[in-house]
Parts: sequence; structure tokens; C-alpha cells
Amino acid sequence: MCGIVGYIGNNDAKEILIKGLEKLEYRGYDSAGIAVMNAEGVHVFKEKGRIADLRNIVDTKVAASMGIGHTRWATHGVPSVVNAHPHQSTTERFTLVHNGVIENYELLKEEFLMDTALKSDTDTEVVVQLIEIFIKEGLTVEEAFRKTLKLVKGSYALALLDSDNPNTIFVAKNKSPLLVGLGEGFNVVASDAMAMLQVTNQFVELMDKEMVIVKQNEVTIQTLDGEVMSRAPFTAKLDASDIEKGTYPHYMLKEIDEQPLVIRKIVQEYRAEDGSLHIDDEIVAAMKESDRVYIVAAGTSYHAGLVGKQLIEKMAKIPVEVHIASEFGYNMPLLSEKPLFIFISQSGETADSRAVLVNVKAQGYKALTITNVPGSTLSREADYTLLLHAGPEIAVASTKAYTAQIAVLSILAAVTAKSRGHEIDFDLAKELGIIANAMEVLCDEKDDFEQIARDFLADTRNAFFIGRGIDYYVGLEGSLKLKEISYIQAEGFAGGELKHGTIALIEDGTPIIALATQEIVNLSIRGNVKEVVARGANPCIISMKGLEMNGDTFVLPEVHELLTPLISVVPLQLISYYAALHRGCDVDKPRNLAKSVTVE
Repeated sequence: MCGIVGYIGNNDAKEILIKGLEKLEYRGYDSAGIAVMNAEGVHVFKEKGRIADLRNIVDTKVAASMGIGHTRWATHGVPSVVNAHPHQSTTERFTLVHNGVIENYELLKEEFLMDTALKSDTDTEVVVQLIEIFIKEGLTVEEAFRKTLKLVKGSYALALLDSDNPNTIFVAKNKSPLLVGLGEGFNVVASDAMAMLQVTNQFVELMDKEMVIVKQNEVTIQTLDGEVMSRAPFTAKLDASDIEKGTYPHYMLKEIDEQPLVIRKIVQEYRAEDGSLHIDDEIVAAMKESDRVYIVAAGTSYHAGLVGKQLIEKMAKIPVEVHIASEFGYNMPLLSEKPLFIFISQSGETADSRAVLVNVKAQGYKALTITNVPGSTLSREADYTLLLHAGPEIAVASTKAYTAQIAVLSILAAVTAKSRGHEIDFDLAKELGIIANAMEVLCDEKDDFEQIARDFLADTRNAFFIGRGIDYYVGLEGSLKLKEISYIQAEGFAGGELKHGTIALIEDGTPIIALATQEIVNLSIRGNVKEVVARGANPCIISMKGLEMNGDTFVLPEVHELLTPLISVVPLQLISYYAALHRGCDVDKPRNLAKSVTVE
């Protein structure tokens, strides 16, 4: 959940590195640092806080055409200048940045570094100190780096400078994402292609347990046993303008507004020449042959998976289980005879999901990844991939990726249903078009949602979201959005569960946000609202046209009942946005969180 950049060439490395880190700040913003090297040696600048704080302390007089940089989300040691990357060895010959977690760093300290005075509380410093220890034993830099890599256990993406090798960046990867970018007269390193789109769109994927020697005009990829690997670059299909906020005050608001376009883009991408929706035949065959689907995900993607379960079971008639990745990895249930695993991840780099993927692939099971990032680890290692086509999502709180995941799952469910001989009673492509139009209507009602945020969430310390059936799943996502960016203690519950304990927390004025988009449970959820109102709650009811009643706070445009999560979540996203805005919170970069969760 950190970001790495590196540059070696002829231009000003400082500015390229800092601009790259600005694009990666969604991965971590506890602290940041760069190290640049010139004829005078290595110059390290690091600071607690945001990239802007780092920029303020970098000495503009230092001229250098190579260097590495890092933006941190703390795992070992509190956010501080001392714990910020880059880290240096005792003699300052070696300088290192690291993403991931070294699981055995304490053991390595005890075995090799008892006589070494460590400056930080990080696992990273152990790695750079080990390299220096092995150099003192007479090994070359490559040999010392390779020996260290063979000793460490866990996840890592590493970029290393050696003051005695002024023309080389040493790079390695295991589990954590890392790319090498290629240019004319320069090469770069980045955790995410978007960090270096400013200079190149040509990137080479790195595989686990590979070591790379990056020079100005040469890149050599090796296994840890020294075997040289050859790999063609790919073109990063990202528009640099998509990454900019434009006239928007926050990425989150921009990405909420992009949702109608994303839905239309998905329909376009998955439409066949005859106008029907289409999924790759191999994926449909895998779905058709499975006796049970296991959806594995985390956070917002897990909530999308819960909706996906409803879509697949109701349309394709295949049993579905949805599991939290971090739990599934260590507590796998009894599996059916012909399981198919679906991994949902915005970034395609979610570490706990990847741990499950490695496990199920070792057992010979088929896996499908649904992700926004082609070439990501989960995409590359699964048998099949369905892309979200949502464009870069920068805000930490996911919005358009969530609705894109549900839209793609709906297409997968519908196409699978047809292959299994189950007719659905609506034209999904047409209904998704209606959804896109409804999203536009909702995005134009921002004033209403800002007022709801003021009326219900201005000074509350907690809030509850309730719904039944598919509305319950959307309520879980709504509560997550609110808590992660506004820091209001928010929880989502099935409406009928309140009386089984949680209703004890209801006090005078406690806000309850209730969703009512399902006809079969409309009266039931309204009964639950009356129960909490009788205890003093302040109810905000969001209903769908055709089910509305007097006193409802907001009425959604009417869409197909099975697809209501695609529009009912939009008000919850906007209400959360305005609640955070009014409280003075950093909407795009909430405290303690990072966008890409690359550590378990």
C-alpha cells in the first residue's frame, strides 16, 4: 500500500520523481521521500505527510539525472521522518525504497544484524543493512542483493541505489506490483503505470522473484538464480488527462459523475456485432460447467460481490458464495466438486485476494478476475479476466469501480443464463442504458444530497444504514463510504436484525438511512423504520419511484428491480461526500487508508 518510482536518464530526476509520487499518493500519504544520485553522491530528502510537504524540503540546487522515490502507508513504525523511505545502510553506500511486508525481518535482525545500529522501526531497513553486510563479506552488489532476496520472506517491491554504481538502479519484486518503463535514453520504475505516463507509455511487467538491472539504455531481467528473461513491453492504455481532476474540487466527485459514462462504456465493450451482450466463450463455458461459484473480494469489492451473488443466482441459477478474502485464505470452507472462483478487485493487486488465488490455483481450480487494471497481478495469474473499463480511479473511496463491478457481474450473469437455457425477462443492455440515464439525473441533484448530509449528518457521531435483500448489501457499501471519508461511526444492517441487539444503540436523533427499492420487502423495511423512530431515531428514507410513500426523503428514478444497486448507491456516495466535506475531512485521501491494498 505504498508507491515506488525510479528514473535514470538525462533529465532532472527530482521533478520526474516528485510528479510520479503525486500520481501514486493514493497508495499512501503518511510520509514520502526521494533519493537522487550525482557525482557528489546520494542526496536523500524525506518528510512526514504529503508529497507537497516533501516538495517543500527538496533542495532545488541539487542536480541529478537518476534516483528513486517512495510514498508510504505505514505498516512497521509510526509515520515519521525517520521511518520514511528511502532508507540507507550504515555507511550510506546503499539507499532503498520498499513496498510490501518482510515477514521474517525480526529473525533476520537477530541472525545478521545484532551488531548493527538500526535507525528506524521498519522492516525495510533490515533489507538495506543486509545488503551491506553481505558486501563486507566480499560479494558483488548483484550477489549481495540476490542473497538478501533469497533470505527474505513476504512481499516486496524494491528499488536500490548503490553510490559505487552511479549508472544502475537495482530492482526486485515478489507479490507487490512493480513495472519497468522504457524510454529513449532513459528508463523508469513505477508501482503503477500512471505514475510515469508523463514520460512513457511503454512498460514491462515484472514477475515474482525476479531481479532487474535498470540502466539508462538497458534493462536486464533475471530470476533469483541468475537466468536472464526476455519479455516484450506493453502499451499502457491510459489517457493522462483521465488522471487529472479538471474543474472538480475532488477526484471522488469527478468519479461519481463519471459513472453514467462508465456504464455506457461497459455496454459498448461487451456488445457483440449482432448487438447482443457477449462474454468470452471460455469464461461462459467455465461458468456453465461449475456447480458453485465462489466470489472472493474485500471492502467495496466484497459488497459488489454480494450484489453479484443475487444477480448470478437469480439469472443464471448457479449457487454462489461470497467470502472475505482475508478470512477465506486461512479458513477455506469445504468446496463443491466443480467450483469456479471469481476474484473482484479494482486494482488487481489486492494482497489477501492474491493469497487465495495462489492457493486455489495450486489445487487446480479455475479462476476469473474482474478488475479495472489489465496486466495486474490478479488478472495475469487467473485463467480469465473481465475488465471494468472504468478508467483510473484515484480517490481512495471507490465509487465508479463499485458500480462497474456490478454492471460487469450483471452481464456475466445474463450471458451465462442464456448459455444455460434460462431466459431473463428483460433486455439487459437496454436496462443498463436506463441505469446510465438515471445516474445522470441523480448526479444533477447534488444540492438535494448536500442538504440531506446537512440535515442528518452534520454533527452526529454515528449513523445506521438499513435495508432488506439487495438493499441491505447496498447499505453495507453506503456505511463503508460514510465511515471511511467522514469518520462517522456508520454500520449497515439487515432491517430485521436491528431488534436483535443493535436497536439498543438508538438514541434521540440517531440518523437512520433506509433503502426501499424492493417491492417484496417494502412494507417490512418501513416497519423497521417505525421501530427505530419509536426509539428517537431520525429517519432518512430513500425509495424508488412506484414504492414511495409520504415522508420519504428522496425518491429514485424507476429502474429494473434487480439492478437498483446501481442507482441506489449514488445518493449514498454523494451524501458521504458532502458529510466529509462539511466536516473538513480530506475527501480523496482519508486518514489511515490507501487505495491499493498490497499487504495482507
